[in-house]
Amino acid sequence: MRHTRIAIAAVAACTMLTAVSACGGSGGGSSSAASGTYTFWDPYPQFDGSSAWGKLVASCGTKAGVTVKRTAYDTTDLGNKALLAAQQGNAPDVMLVDNPVVSTLVQAGILNKMSDVGISTASIQANIIGAGVLDGSPYGVPIGANTLALYYNKNVLAAAHVDPASVTDWASLTAALKKVRSVGKKGVTFSAIGTEEGSFQFLPWFWGAKGDLTHLDNADGQAALSLWKDWVSEGLAPNDVLNNTQTTSWQEFATGKYAFGENGTWQLGNAKKAGFPYGVISIPARDGGAAPAPTGGEFVTVPVQKDSGRYKVSSQIVTCLTDDANLLATDTTLSYVAPTATVQKQQAAQSPELKPWVEAVAAARGRTSGGLGTRYPVISEQLWTAVQAALSGSKSTEAALKAAQTTAANHQG
Repeated sequence: MRHTRIAIAAVAACTMLTAVSACGGSGGGSSSAASGTYTFWDPYPQFDGSSAWGKLVASCGTKAGVTVKRTAYDTTDLGNKALLAAQQGNAPDVMLVDNPVVSTLVQAGILNKMSDVGISTASIQANIIGAGVLDGSPYGVPIGANTLALYYNKNVLAAAHVDPASVTDWASLTAALKKVRSVGKKGVTFSAIGTEEGSFQFLPWFWGAKGDLTHLDNADGQAALSLWKDWVSEGLAPNDVLNNTQTTSWQEFATGKYAFGENGTWQLGNAKKAGFPYGVISIPARDGGAAPAPTGGEFVTVPVQKDSGRYKVSSQIVTCLTDDANLLATDTTLSYVAPTATVQKQQAAQSPELKPWVEAVAAARGRTSGGLGTRYPVISEQLWTAVQAALSGSKSTEAALKAAQTTAANHQG
């Protein structure tokens, strides 16, 4: 009965993961019948077996007395293959997945509760683990988190006589952008592309206005979208934000012509290579303080197996990957902020440039938190559609968000 339920739920959940690719193809990498081999899937194809990450995964298997067979997929492909593998009854023993995917996999009946496999999550910060909690139960352990903030070019701000410490809310940020424009420099760049990246980048402004994802068209949400639209209309942000990914947005900031660039922790390495002095500040909320930015990052999970006897070793592997020493090494390598206060303090001591990111993560929230779960992908698609419509001028801010709310509500019954 369990696997029949999984098969039916997996088919129903497939659409939640197919914004880029469709379900289908071979599941691949199924759990070996040999108890000495455990399968592990992750979304890091950029890391081979000789990398620090690849070696860590292998060593955690060795410590548990088994061999780990690791397979890496890109993020979307991994989610689709997880659904298919569960449908076929051959899910991997341990799987690392992007945090918004957890709720979809739980709905499909694929993942175990951490409490059911003996894994404690007590030390994890509540807002970081929130994306993996459904009905009060965690279904995974975050290996770290990243989020968004504003990088700034010290040279550009100095030329415009702008003190970055003066940027504390939307009004002071807009005033700074106008000063920058007045000395012939460019203002702010970000990603407003019609994909999840666009929603991810818009959420700090939406939440910073106290916007509600279940009521996209309320006055707070309209204020956030109007801010972006006004920036583009007034030339404080470039028109190409409509097509910018987070990568191309970073490339614009890296030209040295922009005062600010909204981007993530993962750009720290590139920032050090940019060739100009930079700093980082939190994205301001409308009326001051740090806006809640969305958390990015992956969760280690233990998929459902026919042989429940495998869970003991799987749990040992998860515990190894997420102990303090390995979190410190992994999150430093991946430019993640650790999910526990203890390791965050160690990171900040080793790398002072991480301090504003630790603060940003402390204020961040999961995209699927607050009970949104599998409703989030539907809402997000309508949100990025509204951003595109308003910034392109095809709809007013109010009309774009009203259409988004209507469509999102209809899709959710």
